[in-house]
Amino acid sequence: MRVLVVGGSGFLGSEVCRRGLRAGFSVVGTFHSGSIGVPGVAGRRLDVTDRAAVRALVAQVRPDAVVATPYRYDDWTVTADGAAHVALAAAEVGARLVHLSSDALHGGRPTPYADDDPPSPVNAYGAAKAAAETAVRAIDPGAALVRTSLILGEGSKQIELCRDALAGRAVLFTDEFRCPIDVGDLADAVLELARSSYAGVLNVAGPEAVSRAELGLLVAERFGLDPAGLKTTTAAAAGVVRPSDVRLDSARAADLLRTRLRGVRELLG
Repeated sequence: MRVLVVGGSGFLGSEVCRRGLRAGFSVVGTFHSGSIGVPGVAGRRLDVTDRAAVRALVAQVRPDAVVATPYRYDDWTVTADGAAHVALAAAEVGARLVHLSSDALHGGRPTPYADDDPPSPVNAYGAAKAAAETAVRAIDPGAALVRTSLILGEGSKQIELCRDALAGRAVLFTDEFRCPIDVGDLADAVLELARSSYAGVLNVAGPEAVSRAELGLLVAERFGLDPAGLKTTTAAAAGVVRPSDVRLDSARAADLLRTRLRGVRELLG
């Protein structure tokens, strides 16, 4: 099986590349700058905002499956238009598409979000992720769209943010709840879906919800750091518009996948 990982130099993309190789796949990964950094993976430079370049690369690689992970938090063109370009190119060569989406397209509510709940974005990034999903579903109704949450693991930006908050260099919100997932668990789930025929949205996140502040305390315990220095506030007090209580119900994924989606306390225990 030949897999193209668009965004293969990113945190999740790199792990998908590594685990794809381990599973015996032929893996090609794209990067915008720098390099892939995963031995055994063929690297290709790609700007996903260039539709012609995306189509040319996918036509050249002729993958059996495409895993699409690229995003840029403050860039609609990369996050939304780039997703559409990748979906179009994958459809043109008949490749299976797994598109990575986010819980950030929800606005927050007291009850968990099911797989099929429609987006309710409250900021530009959430709107871009929602637009990306709309484009992908229109272009390829057979694609799998993975909504996930905070990604943990060695080198995770989420862990580093917690470390910074514990050192007084950043602030964590007490009123923002998410369902963290291990990068390896997510990568394995994505590769399972690349070999499946599942179509539509699937929540793939950890089974436990924690606030960002609680995550900071778990990181402190895991790495033996002093929790007394943890800086916290609320999103409202900070004056930022972000999704609040965004719990993903991943029961369908737990039933469908062989990969076990571990909870945050097990990951950081």
